[in-house]
Amino acid sequence: MNSLNRVLILSSAIPKNSRLISTTSTRLNADDGWLSKLLVRKIEPTKESHSRMLSDKEIVYALHTHNIRPDSVDKYLQNYKTSVEFVESKKSELGCELVGSWTVSVGDMDQALHLWRYVGGFEKIDKAKILFKESPDYRALEKERGNYVRSRHLQYLLAFSFWPTGDPRPGKNIYEIRSYSLKPGTMIEWGNNWARGLTYRRSQNEAFAGYFSQIGRLYNVHHIWCYKDLQARRETRESTWRNPGWDECVAYTVPLIREMHCRILEPTEFSPTQ
Repeated sequence: MNSLNRVLILSSAIPKNSRLISTTSTRLNADDGWLSKLLVRKIEPTKESHSRMLSDKEIVYALHTHNIRPDSVDKYLQNYKTSVEFVESKKSELGCELVGSWTVSVGDMDQALHLWRYVGGFEKIDKAKILFKESPDYRALEKERGNYVRSRHLQYLLAFSFWPTGDPRPGKNIYEIRSYSLKPGTMIEWGNNWARGLTYRRSQNEAFAGYFSQIGRLYNVHHIWCYKDLQARRETRESTWRNPGWDECVAYTVPLIREMHCRILEPTEFSPTQ
């Protein structure tokens, strides 16, 4: 399937009621009322995986979530900074780079998130794991880090191809990660609606990156937004609701969600994106 046939190649010129992936023959008409928006439309069987339809690059992202002991935050951050420097010194061998590193300022406190990009997919991840395991220096850093954390979680993600690619932002910003747990079987439906909905969120360049899980907690989606501050976040979100079509995107995606939560993030001093 070429890129023109994928859900991820979308344009604001597409009529807002059009469907991008084959669905059941039942159509939602404008006069169906609010109840019709609560019905999750089914996706017809396909011989191509949903991951291939939503993400078109051989790039895998690793999202590390660390819950830090409250009395060890500074020591933890220094340890992780040294780990980042180690990885950067072996970038050509590892094939990975840090996209962003943040601590949570609103939400799950004493928590850090680190997002890594592996160009070359799971093959690069396999090779990197071997190198990390065989490096005494890296093992020593991980052992030390164990003294500073209460728990850890790792997810491997793919990027939605219709989202920005997470390029570094200059200046001083805050980030918001909105995490969704979707109903199984609804990922394509989510992608269809958000590919259109994202066109209403371009005015302030707030969209940073969007991902969906491959390994770890499944049917998880993470949308990352960038704002100057909390007031800018408020103003941007309020202005979005004045855009015709945004309310429809929300109406069609809310029924797909099992659970959602958001966290406000602040970049660490060693984060590539600020």
